[in-house]
Formats: sequence, structure tokens, C-alpha cells
Amino acid sequence: MPTLQEAGKASLSVATTGQEIESLLAREWLLTNGRGSYASSTIAGCNTRGYHGLLIGSLQPPVNRIMALAGCLETVTSKGKTFELSTFEFADKFAPEGFRLLKRFRRDLGAHFDYEFDGAELTKSIYLLRDTDTVAIVYDFTLVQGPVEFISRPFVGLRDFHTLQTSHKPLRSKWLGSASRGLLVRHDTASTGSLLLRCPSAHFEKDPQWWFNFVYRVERERGQNFTEDLWTPGSFKCRIEAPAKIVLWASLHPDAPGSGYDKPVQTDIDAVCRDLRQYQENVLDSRYRILDARPGGSLKAEGFGDGQYRASSIENQESRLLCTAADQFVVKRQTNGGHTTSILAGYPWFADWGRDALIALPGLLLVTGRFDEARSVLTTFAAAADEGMIPNHFDDNGDTAHFNSVDASLWFINAAFQYLQATGDSATFTQELLPTIRWIIDSYSKGTRFGIHADADGLIAAGDENTQLTWMDAKCDGVAFTPRYGKAVEVNALWYNALMLMETLEHGGAEPYPTIPNAAKVRSSFCELFWNERKGHLNDCILPDGSADQSLRPNQIFAVSLRFSPLSAEQQAAVVAAVQDKLLTPYGLRTLSPDAPGYIGRYTGPLRQRDEAYHQGTVWPYLIGPFVEAYLKVNDFSTQSRKQAAKFIEPLLQHLTESGCLGSISEIFDGDPPHEPKGCFAQAWSVAELIRACHLILYYETADGRR
Repeated sequence: MPTLQEAGKASLSVATTGQEIESLLAREWLLTNGRGSYASSTIAGCNTRGYHGLLIGSLQPPVNRIMALAGCLETVTSKGKTFELSTFEFADKFAPEGFRLLKRFRRDLGAHFDYEFDGAELTKSIYLLRDTDTVAIVYDFTLVQGPVEFISRPFVGLRDFHTLQTSHKPLRSKWLGSASRGLLVRHDTASTGSLLLRCPSAHFEKDPQWWFNFVYRVERERGQNFTEDLWTPGSFKCRIEAPAKIVLWASLHPDAPGSGYDKPVQTDIDAVCRDLRQYQENVLDSRYRILDARPGGSLKAEGFGDGQYRASSIENQESRLLCTAADQFVVKRQTNGGHTTSILAGYPWFADWGRDALIALPGLLLVTGRFDEARSVLTTFAAAADEGMIPNHFDDNGDTAHFNSVDASLWFINAAFQYLQATGDSATFTQELLPTIRWIIDSYSKGTRFGIHADADGLIAAGDENTQLTWMDAKCDGVAFTPRYGKAVEVNALWYNALMLMETLEHGGAEPYPTIPNAAKVRSSFCELFWNERKGHLNDCILPDGSADQSLRPNQIFAVSLRFSPLSAEQQAAVVAAVQDKLLTPYGLRTLSPDAPGYIGRYTGPLRQRDEAYHQGTVWPYLIGPFVEAYLKVNDFSTQSRKQAAKFIEPLLQHLTESGCLGSISEIFDGDPPHEPKGCFAQAWSVAELIRACHLILYYETADGRR
């Protein structure tokens, strides 16, 4: 088990002195608290997204998220000079330009900004408390030469995090009588919660103001609304004559009796840090260790090539960062009876999506040994099943389930069997998961929503020209940019895998399932319809009229990577070779070959333009997991293939520490070099499949138990 000191080393550090503002704005940071709430901005401290802020809380975990506190204007007066630490962007300038005083950014248990200026040195730290919507902003004056005056002016949002605010919003504040009780800010009408601000070491001066036209450059690039007005109730001020810590606490509470703002609250920042450090220690105390998968790194140290891999206690930077990155997506979903565990698809804007959660579950929770939470995720989605379908996603503002997905249910089956294999928990599997699995197979065989059914050839057909049921679901103004209705290749690869998993279960002594479709027939039909002998790879989709979409897309890789493949060994090798040749990039697989007429190499612009590119060439990092698995599989997990696979994932490990959101993996990248990160800055299945790829390379156990 790592010590407390070791746990704190899951950290990143960036020297900022001399860097151009553009470079600082291109890198982001993220803190989460297990409720779906978060704090995030750039390493310059300047918000570039409407989704950035020091406190985005969740009124109904993990959804109904409110951007409560956008940031603070901080000034220090020392030796007759005034220094402004903050950085805001307006239409024609940055003001103030606090990034010029910033010497270093660090992220570990919190986010830290180190400043130096005449007469003082200051570290500003952001800590997001676990299991409560509270952020602590700590101003640690480590060097003070003479009296220093410090002012922090908070800027309040209190709006749905998908929207932006204008100055007509009726915000007001109420002083609760003492510095320890603080200042309560709320809307007159909107039910967006109340923000409690407290700074026990400072006095508050009321001075309400609207500040206008903050610019969020990322939203501008995305063709969204990009200017916002923010309200500030006044300033917290204090005089400092010796090294000291000033803590500004901000908490979001529901607009309801007994919401908590009138109750005792945490005021001990050292206790907060101890709690966060202990929690991180628990996260890092995983059953497995994700080692450094780079050639010459820990692989070599562990005897790379001797075929004797086992779980190791070796720790390294990538291992710790991947474990803590995985933890950020694991959240509590509030229910009438308490809470269950779920997985957020991505930050900043996604909630919990079935497909994403079930693809991510093995990497986030099984490889890292978090079996209780894996069980809870599976039972959460099983409990929400309807008409033999697992929800595609839950609503952003409540617990309503939406079912517009053909593959989420099949990914549930795959994840449930992986859970059984990893844990041996046959009781949970048999009693709580197997009934749902059988319901899914029966419903898909006989027919359920959206025309999902097993055709006469045993393959699954689904949808029509008006539906988007696979993961390539981009649609705007009624236009489906990747129409894949009919028989999609990955859906039927998942279907065959599910049928074979059930056959294996029955051969192991489980009660027979008399209505199960014939897997051999599905395999024969799959090869007949999908295998394209002329092109040497699989067709992507068979349309209802029997015509084939012969596009070279990455969906076919699942027909190799899943435990049971319907393809011959030669066909599997050909699929991997075709995908590697045209789709593999340093950051994952392209969604379409660059040779295709509809290929789009840049993901940019307004919503329609971005949706058009989303699955037409854009790179998805999560696909590195199935690609690495397929590549190793067709090469019999040889030493040489594992060395090559380690090279495949090296750029993503670098991305984890050098670009995008530091300590996480982006949702997508441009299809064309230099493959800039785009979309969500932190994506669950991107992190999960990188973890799983590392694990496959290091612990090369095949599906039948061979090493």
C-alpha cells in the first residue's frame, strides 16, 4: 500500500514563467468530488469555456449542475505597489494580466498557482471537498516582507452550467451576521441553489457590481454563445503582516428548507487536505498496478519478455495519474433509497451514458480492483432497463432514462461477463445480472424499440433513416451524418459475442436458455454479409435493401477484439492490418479512412460543422483499447507485439501529462496532423481504454487463461 507521502505524488507540475498566454490557455485542469461536481479552468487561471469555474455543483448528483462560482479578482498591495493575480479575457484584451506573475502551476490533491512579486510570494490553491459541493480557495502567503493588503472579489454565476448569464438576472446577497457564517447569494426567482461565501480571516465590504462581456474563447471557436456577464456582491479584505493562510470557502446549497447553509461547516483546511490525501491513498491502493508501458521503462524492469507477468507493487507517475484520472468519472447517483454508483461519460458536459459507462467499466473499475463499485454500476443500469434495453443515458436534470441505443444493452452483457471473470462473484451475476442479460437477448431476438430485432439470418437489424442508434450518432437539423441503420458491424460482433458467452455459461453448468438464438448461424451470416473479400476488410453496415456500406471504419475492430470473434484467424489479421494502415494515429483510430470521399480532417466550427466531422475522420482515443487487444490477439501476444503495442500508446501517455487537460485524456482529436485535442477535455472511456491497453500489454492473459 502506498504511504500518504507517496499518494500525494500523483501530481503534475508545469513551469509557466516566460510562456506565451496562448500556451497557458491551451492546457486545462480538473478537480472532481464524486458527485458529478467539479472545478476547472486553464493553467493561466483564465476561464476559456462557459463550463469553467471554481465551483460547478450538482443539485441532484450527478446531474442538475450549476455554475456557482466563476472565479475571483485577487489583488495584493505590497510596498505601495498593487499586483493583480487574476486573468480575464474580454473582447480586445486580457485584464488583468495576472499570468505574468505566475511562476508555476501544479496539480495534485488540488490545483496550485505559484506567484512571485515584490515583497511577497503566494500560492493560490483550489481544493474541492469530497461528497459536498464546497470549494476551498487557499491563499498561502509563504513570504511576506512588510504589511500586505489582500482583496478577493468573487464572481457569481448561479446558472445552469449549459447556459450563460446576462446582467438582467436578479441576484442578491445577505450577510448572515459574522465572518464565520458568511454571505449568502441567491436569485430572487430561479431554483439554481444558493451560494454561501465565507472567509473567516477577512472582513467583507458590500459593493455589488455587474461586470460585462467576459469572453470564453473555446465557445467562440465552437460557434456557441461566448460572452457572459458576472455579478459580484463585494470584496473580502484583510491585512497580512507575516506568513499566513487566508481561506475563502464557497458552498452550493439547494433552495430548500434545511439545505445546510445554516449548519456548522468545515473550516479546517488542514483537515480537508488530510481527508483528500487519505481518499487518494485509497484510490491508489488498487488490486492491480498499471505500470509504465513504455519500452525501456517498468516493462523492462519487470522482466519484459519472460512471460511471467503478475500484479506488481511498482509505482510510477503514469500509473498514479491513470488511477486518479479513472476515479474522476466514478460518481454517486442519487436515488430515493440513497445512492448507487455510476460513471460520467466526460467532463465538462456529459452525464452518465450507458454505452460509455459499460465500455469504460472494465478499465476504470475492474483493472483497478474497484469491484464493489463495478457491481453497483451494473446493477444501476440493470435496474433502469426497460423493454429489454439498457438506457442510453440519463437526463441532465433528473433520473429519466433514455433508450435510443442499439449497442448499450450488448455492452452491458459484455461488461457483466467481464465482471464475473474478474471477481468470481457468481451470486451477484446469477441473481442480479443474468435475468437482465436473458431479457436483453430475448427482446433483441423477438423485437423491441426502434425496430431492433433478429432477422431471419440471425443478425440484429435496427432503426431507419430517421434514427441514430449506434455510437456514431451525430445528427443536426434532421441530417444524420453517419447513417448506419440496418445491420451494423460492431452491433453484430457484440451480438455474436453475447450468444457465445451465454453458450459458455451453459456449458459451465448454468440452466439452459431454450430460446437462445443459434450462434453458429449468426457467425455464418456475419461472415457472408460483412466480409469484403475484394477490399480485405469488413463492410461497416448492411442497409435494409441489402446493399453494403463498404467504408473503412474502426467499428470492425470489435469483431476481432471481443472475446469471441466470428472471423477466421486470417480474416482477423486482415482487419487489423487494414485498420492499422489507414485508421491508426498516435492518439487512437480515425472514424473514417482519409481516402474516403466524405473524410473530414478537422473538428472545428459551429455545431453543424462539428457534428459533420464527429465520425467522419475525427480520432477517438478510446478505440486504442480494442485496437491494442486485437493487435495482440492476432500476434498471439508475442513479446515483439507487446513491445510494438507499447509504442502505440506512448503518445497518449504523453498527452496525459503534457497537453489538453493535464492528468486526463481528451474525448477526440483531429483526424489530420498535428491531431489537436478537441471535444470534452476529459473522457471516461478514453482513460479507461488506455488503462486497459496498458494492462493487456503488461499482463497478457488471453480469454482462455493462457499467458
